[in-house]
Amino acid sequence: PDQYVLFNNYPNPFNPITHIKFQLPESGAVKMHVYDLNGSLVATLADNQMYPRGEHILTWNATDNAGNRVSTGVYLYRFQAGQFVKTGKMILVK
Repeated sequence: PDQYVLFNNYPNPFNPITHIKFQLPESGAVKMHVYDLNGSLVATLADNQMYPRGEHILTWNATDNAGNRVSTGVYLYRFQAGQFVKTGKMILVK
């Protein structure tokens, strides 16, 4: 890969899990957080974790950081690697 890419999560809508794929042109620290529409942090999928160059997939099982199932609705995932930042939207249906 020669650039940073955040792909759309799949499946979307989802229940009970979804996958978020990203690509890094070089090794680096990655942050991936899930927020509700109020902007509150729901889940941390990666917090400054080091990843090598290449494609990677993170999985979210629709639980918050305490392990509780979250409710049906729209959630935002925010990806940051170096100066690259991108946000995506996903829908949890039950």
